[in-house]
Order: sequence, then C-alpha cells, then structure tokens
Amino acid sequence: MKYFRYVLISIAVILIVYNATILDFNAPLQGDSQIALIGILASASVIVLLLILIQAERVKQRHKGR
Repeated sequence: MKYFRYVLISIAVILIVYNATILDFNAPLQGDSQIALIGILASASVIVLLLILIQAERVKQRHKGR
C-alpha cells in the first residue's frame, strides 16, 4: 500500500505535466485549456490529499510507538 501511494503521486505529476502542455496561457478558460486547467487542479488536489495521508500514517506510527 505504501508504494501504491507513491505510484499515484507519480501519475498525478505526469498528468499535471501533460495538461500543462495542452494549456493555452493566452486563453486559459476557453475550450481545451479549461479542461486542462481542471485536470491540473484535480491532480494537484490528489497530490495534496495523498501527502496528508502519508503524514497522518507517520504520526500514527510515532504515536503507536510511545
């Protein structure tokens, strides 16, 4: 399960890079750029949530060790 989280983070980073190539900075809220922007925000949210989960597991293990 530990490695699965890191694989998901890697996939999210790859999706951010891919969507950034599609994004048109001159008109970010029109057409395909809007979809790319939504994809970037969704992938960033996944990364934040997984990092919170990883930190929570670390705190749980430290607390359990006391």
